[in-house]
Amino acid sequence: QVHLVQSGGGSVQAGTSLTLSCAVSKIPADTVCLGWFRQTPGKRREGLATIDHDGDIKYSDSANGRAGRFTISQADAGNTLSLLTLQVDNVKPEDTSRYFCGARVGLWCRPDAEKFIYWGQGAQVNISS
Repeated sequence: QVHLVQSGGGSVQAGTSLTLSCAVSKIPADTVCLGWFRQTPGKRREGLATIDHDGDIKYSDSANGRAGRFTISQADAGNTLSLLTLQVDNVKPEDTSRYFCGARVGLWCRPDAEKFIYWGQGAQVNISS
């Protein structure tokens, strides 16, 4: 069974950096895509970034591509876990949202929330100015 357990979040001052983590149980598949998303009340879940089993990274336009403030990374954490991380630099009040990590199996790997089926519990981030 796939488990994604998030940590991090809370209240953060604008202009500082934020790091969110997600411990992902190893998925028994050769092709796995991991990603970060966020959602505010009344809006669709927004994709930020994905990383695939080869380490290829894609950022959404809303995350302003690779020149933006978001950085996704992934590292093995033992035989059964993978640690997915999202760093957000120079956070802004508009970054206030609930952040989710997600996973899907398959070659396709882009930050489209509708294609993901495994989710973390979410972490609320509030940015104060």
